[in-house]
Amino acid sequence: MGKYKFFIIGALCFFLYFLPRTNAAAERGTQNMRVMCYNMENLFDCIDDPEKDDDEFLPESSTRHWTYKRYHEKLDHIARTIAGVGDGQFPAIVACCEIESDTCMYDLTRRSLLRTADYRYIKTSSPDKRGINVAILYQRRLFKPVKQESIRIASSKNFKPTRDILHVAGELINGDTLDVFVCHAPSRNGGEKETEPNRLAVARKLKQSVDEVMKTRETPQVIIMGDFNDYPDNRSIREVLSAVSPPSTNKVKPNRLYHLLAAHAKEDRTFGSYKYKGTWGLLDHLIVSGTLLNEKGRLRTSEEQATVYKGKFLLTEDKKYGGEQPFRTFIGTKYQNGYSDHLPIYADFTLLY
Repeated sequence: MGKYKFFIIGALCFFLYFLPRTNAAAERGTQNMRVMCYNMENLFDCIDDPEKDDDEFLPESSTRHWTYKRYHEKLDHIARTIAGVGDGQFPAIVACCEIESDTCMYDLTRRSLLRTADYRYIKTSSPDKRGINVAILYQRRLFKPVKQESIRIASSKNFKPTRDILHVAGELINGDTLDVFVCHAPSRNGGEKETEPNRLAVARKLKQSVDEVMKTRETPQVIIMGDFNDYPDNRSIREVLSAVSPPSTNKVKPNRLYHLLAAHAKEDRTFGSYKYKGTWGLLDHLIVSGTLLNEKGRLRTSEEQATVYKGKFLLTEDKKYGGEQPFRTFIGTKYQNGYSDHLPIYADFTLLY
């Protein structure tokens, strides 16, 4: 009996000794973070800005007749898209391209189907003549901004004022810092070659800002998203940013930039976020620093966790070239009551805390 008591006491001490460690382990866990980017195709409010060329998108416009009804339909379409990408859980961070104003962002987060998502937003106030800006939506419980800046691109005689680059540094729930850059580079209107210097200038400014972060952070965690109006093999991506497809894990360099979607686009001709003259292509990009590809990192992702979202409601028949194409808001000036001329892209990240 004495030996039995001794065994019971010993077992109890063993259990009590390891109980705190077991509880500590239970407090640690993982959090899935979905990050997306979406060119929302001319999200304009219905208010005239006398300093911007927004006359097309006003109720009295003779071309687009941009009424409050159409505006709120557009908001709900964007909200439905973001919810669709979230697949039951709203994305933690949404990079937004082609939005006009604070009014648009407020209405999107408070007066659309997103009002239950508890999003906050940060946007630029760019010198773009049409008033086009970029922004991010974020869920503060997962990403708490500690720094934000609008990076201005110098204009010139041959280079009209364009969208600022948005840089937001935020604290994650595990205490790490994540730097997010959102970019909407100048379009190809006027010719691809003729306008390429403008996109190269934006890419150089972006690379300069990213390099500063790489030097400042002990463990830089960088995500770059946006519509670059260039494809992965164009100079702005391939040469200036040097963003390439990730190599095997043991060859990833922490401070180099890697394109999560480039290999998909190269291998599959039907893979893309934008369709031009019957051909799918990738104008929207998701680029990360090598630190985020570390399999043992506290925040990590991979090529397999990134893709283009092709929800059926975002697509319509391509009557001219065959197959499907993005269901646009307008074709020319003809109202379609669609979503956007771009498809959203996203990536899943695993966050350890």
